[in-house]
Amino acid sequence: MKKRLAMSLCGPFLLASAGALAQAPAAEHAGMLKAVRGSVQLLDTDGTARPAHAGDAIAPIDRIVTEADSAASLVLRDGTRMVVGPSSRLDLKQFHFDPATRDGGLLVSLLRGSLRMVTGLIGKTQPDAVRVETQTATIGIRGTDFIVQAGAQQ
Repeated sequence: MKKRLAMSLCGPFLLASAGALAQAPAAEHAGMLKAVRGSVQLLDTDGTARPAHAGDAIAPIDRIVTEADSAASLVLRDGTRMVVGPSSRLDLKQFHFDPATRDGGLLVSLLRGSLRMVTGLIGKTQPDAVRVETQTATIGIRGTDFIVQAGAQQ
């Protein structure tokens, strides 16, 4: 009887704890792929590549690689929207965002190809905290919608 009572009291707590643990890693993700067209790969820091699919989480240090006639769109946790064009390589070098304080920072590096970006809350509340690098320049973003093209299309 005591065992059954203990289980009935602990069961909901354990389920809630498991749910909280399952949600914890999501805070480590920078955002999510919303759409993928063609051949798109996600590379993590050790160079491991995996095919990208809509709904995949993006880590704050992932590289997105698109082939010719391919593209990917993603949304970061602060609402920033990006479209990575064909034959592109984009590194998400830094991303941190606290929804409670709206404090954060974003640094992306476009190694090759094209990127369209509409800034989210970080760009609105801290415009100096959003930057895009190319091989020849670093662009400070002041809350806007823009397109960047870099390097040779390969």
